[in-house]
Amino acid sequence: MRRYCLVLLLMLLGPAPALADLAAGLAAYDAGDYVQARSEWQPLARAGDPEAQIALAELYIHGLGVVRDAARAVYWYRQAACRGAVVARLNLGDLYDRGLGVTRDRIKAYAWLELAARSRRPWAIQRRDGIGRQIGEGRIAEAKTLAAHILESC
Repeated sequence: MRRYCLVLLLMLLGPAPALADLAAGLAAYDAGDYVQARSEWQPLARAGDPEAQIALAELYIHGLGVVRDAARAVYWYRQAACRGAVVARLNLGDLYDRGLGVTRDRIKAYAWLELAARSRRPWAIQRRDGIGRQIGEGRIAEAKTLAAHILESC
Protein backbone atom coordinates (compact mmCIF):
# COMPACT_ATOMS: atom_id res chain seq x y z
CA MET A 1 0.00 0.00 0.00
CA ARG A 2 2.83 2.43 0.83
CA ARG A 3 4.46 1.72 -2.51
CA TYR A 4 1.17 2.39 -4.30
CA CYS A 5 0.83 5.73 -2.50
CA LEU A 6 4.41 6.67 -3.37
CA VAL A 7 3.86 5.82 -7.05
CA LEU A 8 0.64 7.82 -7.03
CA LEU A 9 2.39 10.76 -5.36
CA LEU A 10 5.24 10.66 -7.90
CA MET A 11 2.74 10.54 -10.73
CA LEU A 12 0.99 13.59 -9.35
CA LEU A 13 4.27 15.44 -8.82
CA GLY A 14 5.81 14.27 -12.08
CA PRO A 15 4.53 17.01 -14.36
CA ALA A 16 5.39 19.82 -11.93
CA PRO A 17 9.13 20.03 -12.76
CA ALA A 18 8.34 19.98 -16.47
CA LEU A 19 5.87 22.81 -16.05
CA ALA A 20 8.39 24.69 -13.94
CA ASP A 21 11.05 24.28 -16.65
CA LEU A 22 8.63 25.41 -19.35
CA ALA A 23 7.72 28.44 -17.25
CA ALA A 24 11.38 29.13 -16.44
CA GLY A 25 12.12 29.03 -20.16
CA LEU A 26 9.29 31.44 -20.86
CA ALA A 27 10.51 33.80 -18.14
CA ALA A 28 14.01 33.70 -19.64
CA TYR A 29 12.56 34.29 -23.10
CA ASP A 30 10.54 37.26 -21.88
CA ALA A 31 13.70 38.67 -20.27
CA GLY A 32 15.54 38.33 -23.59
CA ASP A 33 17.79 35.53 -22.33
CA TYR A 34 17.21 33.19 -25.25
CA VAL A 35 20.20 30.99 -24.43
CA GLN A 36 18.72 30.26 -20.99
CA ALA A 37 15.29 29.70 -22.53
CA ARG A 38 16.81 27.14 -24.88
CA SER A 39 18.58 25.38 -22.03
CA GLU A 40 15.26 25.10 -20.15
CA TRP A 41 13.26 23.90 -23.16
CA GLN A 42 15.77 21.55 -24.80
CA PRO A 43 15.44 18.67 -22.30
CA LEU A 44 11.65 18.96 -22.34
CA ALA A 45 11.58 18.97 -26.12
CA ARG A 46 13.80 15.90 -26.27
CA ALA A 47 11.47 14.20 -23.79
CA GLY A 48 8.53 14.84 -26.14
CA ASP A 49 6.85 17.96 -24.75
CA PRO A 50 5.12 19.59 -27.77
CA GLU A 51 5.02 23.05 -26.20
CA ALA A 52 8.77 22.97 -25.62
CA GLN A 53 9.27 21.64 -29.15
CA ILE A 54 7.31 24.55 -30.61
CA ALA A 55 9.22 26.99 -28.40
CA LEU A 56 12.55 25.61 -29.64
CA ALA A 57 11.35 25.77 -33.23
CA GLU A 58 10.53 29.43 -32.72
CA LEU A 59 14.04 30.12 -31.43
CA TYR A 60 15.55 28.44 -34.49
CA ILE A 61 13.24 30.05 -37.04
CA HIS A 62 14.03 33.53 -35.70
CA GLY A 63 17.66 32.93 -34.70
CA LEU A 64 17.11 33.86 -31.06
CA GLY A 65 19.97 32.60 -28.89
CA VAL A 66 20.91 30.14 -31.64
CA VAL A 67 22.11 30.35 -35.21
CA ARG A 68 19.06 30.79 -37.42
CA ASP A 69 18.31 27.33 -38.78
CA ALA A 70 14.97 26.84 -40.52
CA ALA A 71 15.66 23.13 -41.10
CA ARG A 72 16.10 22.61 -37.36
CA ALA A 73 12.87 24.55 -36.77
CA VAL A 74 11.11 22.21 -39.21
CA TYR A 75 12.44 19.23 -37.23
CA TRP A 76 11.01 20.54 -33.93
CA TYR A 77 7.72 21.62 -35.49
CA ARG A 78 7.34 18.15 -36.97
CA GLN A 79 7.97 16.53 -33.60
CA ALA A 80 5.22 18.67 -32.04
CA ALA A 81 2.90 18.24 -35.04
CA CYS A 82 3.14 14.47 -34.71
CA ARG A 83 1.95 14.88 -31.13
CA GLY A 84 -1.12 16.73 -32.37
CA ALA A 85 0.00 20.35 -31.89
CA VAL A 86 -2.21 22.36 -34.25
CA VAL A 87 0.08 25.41 -34.27
CA ALA A 88 3.02 23.23 -35.31
CA ARG A 89 0.95 21.75 -38.14
CA LEU A 90 -0.03 25.21 -39.31
CA ASN A 91 3.56 26.43 -39.16
CA LEU A 92 4.78 23.42 -41.13
CA GLY A 93 2.20 24.17 -43.79
CA ASP A 94 3.45 27.74 -43.99
CA LEU A 95 7.10 26.64 -44.13
CA TYR A 96 6.38 24.24 -46.98
CA ASP A 97 4.42 26.95 -48.77
CA ARG A 98 7.34 29.39 -48.45
CA GLY A 99 10.12 26.84 -48.94
CA LEU A 100 11.76 27.82 -45.67
CA GLY A 101 13.85 25.00 -44.18
CA VAL A 102 12.37 22.60 -46.73
CA THR A 103 11.94 22.46 -50.48
CA ARG A 104 8.87 24.47 -51.44
CA ASP A 105 6.00 22.06 -51.92
CA ARG A 106 2.41 23.25 -51.94
CA ILE A 107 1.04 19.69 -51.82
CA LYS A 108 2.89 19.10 -48.53
CA ALA A 109 1.84 22.56 -47.39
CA TYR A 110 -1.81 21.67 -48.02
CA ALA A 111 -1.37 18.29 -46.30
CA TRP A 112 -0.04 19.88 -43.09
CA LEU A 113 -2.68 22.58 -43.24
CA GLU A 114 -5.35 19.90 -43.74
CA LEU A 115 -4.19 18.29 -40.51
CA ALA A 116 -4.32 21.67 -38.76
CA ALA A 117 -7.77 22.41 -40.19
CA ARG A 118 -9.15 19.22 -38.67
CA SER A 119 -9.07 21.14 -35.39
CA ARG A 120 -11.91 23.23 -36.88
CA ARG A 121 -10.08 26.44 -36.06
CA PRO A 122 -11.12 29.09 -38.59
CA TRP A 123 -7.59 30.38 -39.18
CA ALA A 124 -6.36 26.89 -40.06
CA ILE A 125 -9.29 26.28 -42.40
CA GLN A 126 -8.78 29.63 -44.14
CA ARG A 127 -5.07 29.02 -44.62
CA ARG A 128 -5.68 25.49 -45.97
CA ASP A 129 -8.37 26.73 -48.35
CA GLY A 130 -6.06 29.48 -49.62
CA ILE A 131 -3.43 26.91 -50.57
CA GLY A 132 -6.20 24.72 -52.02
CA ARG A 133 -7.18 27.48 -54.43
CA GLN A 134 -3.55 27.70 -55.57
CA ILE A 135 -3.06 23.98 -56.20
CA GLY A 136 -6.50 23.27 -57.65
CA GLU A 137 -9.11 20.59 -57.04
CA GLY A 138 -7.18 17.84 -58.77
CA ARG A 139 -4.22 18.13 -56.42
CA ILE A 140 -6.29 18.48 -53.25
CA ALA A 141 -7.13 14.75 -53.26
CA GLU A 142 -3.41 13.98 -53.58
CA ALA A 143 -2.66 16.31 -50.67
CA LYS A 144 -5.36 14.71 -48.48
CA THR A 145 -3.90 11.27 -49.19
CA LEU A 146 -0.49 12.63 -48.21
CA ALA A 147 -1.99 13.99 -44.96
CA ALA A 148 -3.17 10.47 -44.09
CA HIS A 149 0.32 9.10 -44.80
CA ILE A 150 1.88 11.79 -42.65
CA LEU A 151 -0.28 10.74 -39.70
CA GLU A 152 0.66 7.10 -40.24
CA SER A 153 4.36 7.95 -40.26
CA CYS A 154 4.26 10.00 -37.05
